[in-house]
Amino acid sequence: MKVVNGSAPLCFDSPRDFFQSLISPVGLDEFFQHYWEQKPLVLHRSDPDLASYYGSLFQLSDVKQLCARGLRYATDLNVCRCVDGKKKVLNKAGKVKFNQLKKDLEERRATIQLHQPQRFKDELWRIQERLECFFGSLVGSNIYITPQASQGLPPHYDDVEVLILQLEGQKHWRLYQPTVPLAREYSLEPEDRIGPPTHDFILQPGDLLYFPRGTIHQADTPAGVERSTHLTLSTYQNTSWGDFMLDVIPGCVFDCMSRDREMRSGLPRNLLTAPGFGPNVTKRVCEFLRRLADGLEQDDHELRSTAMKRDFISHRLPPYLLDQAELEPAGKLPSLEDTDEATELVVFVLHSLKNKRETHMMGTSDEEDEEDDEEDVVSQVRQPSDEQCSFVLIVQSHCSHAELLRFQGLRFPSSHLAALKQLLSGERIPAVQLQLLQDEDKVGLLLGLWSEGLLQVCQTP
Repeated sequence: MKVVNGSAPLCFDSPRDFFQSLISPVGLDEFFQHYWEQKPLVLHRSDPDLASYYGSLFQLSDVKQLCARGLRYATDLNVCRCVDGKKKVLNKAGKVKFNQLKKDLEERRATIQLHQPQRFKDELWRIQERLECFFGSLVGSNIYITPQASQGLPPHYDDVEVLILQLEGQKHWRLYQPTVPLAREYSLEPEDRIGPPTHDFILQPGDLLYFPRGTIHQADTPAGVERSTHLTLSTYQNTSWGDFMLDVIPGCVFDCMSRDREMRSGLPRNLLTAPGFGPNVTKRVCEFLRRLADGLEQDDHELRSTAMKRDFISHRLPPYLLDQAELEPAGKLPSLEDTDEATELVVFVLHSLKNKRETHMMGTSDEEDEEDDEEDVVSQVRQPSDEQCSFVLIVQSHCSHAELLRFQGLRFPSSHLAALKQLLSGERIPAVQLQLLQDEDKVGLLLGLWSEGLLQVCQTP
């Protein structure tokens, strides 16, 4: 186990080990069979080591230090309070001053909501990077600091899976039956509509709470407790089967049109200006959808995800404590020199090397490098690169030069797809066995990835 500041009671050896330690003593199989997307899980730990570790993740004193670095209202932090069942925002303008913030906390009984604290705290970066590897989905976070006898937010539900880590103090939670199970959007819910709570409990330091998206909830700090600080971790936003279909079906339709004459035939005249489409149009679309589904099954067609993969890989956290030196080409220059089993080349794919921790989940995109505008579009255009790496395979018919430059990576001809999948398999691949016909293509592929720091080339004795 890697330890940064003292002992860490969570296991960071692998993404799977980390999540298992996070939800312990509940096992992974039990969690995903009985709780995930189904019902809340409340874990009262009574573990002093875990409580101490949670308390070290974030405290009010950290806010003071961050204010000195130039936090801004709304962008980095909100000050709010639930008044008569409604959220009242108490933000000032411009930069946050800690003295004013503390006054709002103590005198106005307001809640401090800090956005994406993993940008500032290394251990939160480590936690969220492990979770993004485990889920294959972006993981955001907020810190909530609420004074005694106060509530920051009214009853509401979210469009994300939620994990709550109680860091200090106590928090009184009430959860309610969803009105929109697995909701796809955030919404407030008036108390007169939500009925009695299904869960009513208090979290102590070291405790954990999970609830599915759509779960209506509200929380307050009990009287007599100086303040409560908790960390909210959220994931699986827009990561449903429906979202996946929205991503892959356009490519399937495009491919089907190339071989199906009827799908290329024109619409009836004035269809788009008609007040309604009518049953005949619906019937025709259903016929095309059935043919599309039949074609997918019969032809063993490979689905292609573009937008979802691109969004995840271009916005996820970089590897924890990645050093700039690790971005440099590793090992010897790739070549196809004759090798036998004693000296064969092996390749490893790295991940998320050039993403920016500072902008993670902040709704901003990296600025394009002006010097890349004259780059050779065929061999060196920046493009998203698959799964647990900043190396994602995205197959699509076309993409503008400007769009490609927004992402980190390289573009290769579709003929390189099989070889790229070999490299993503995680197995040791001798360079000469890459599935490319020409030796110069093999060298070009390896050299491009190597120069970006996306693979390591070495010789084994």
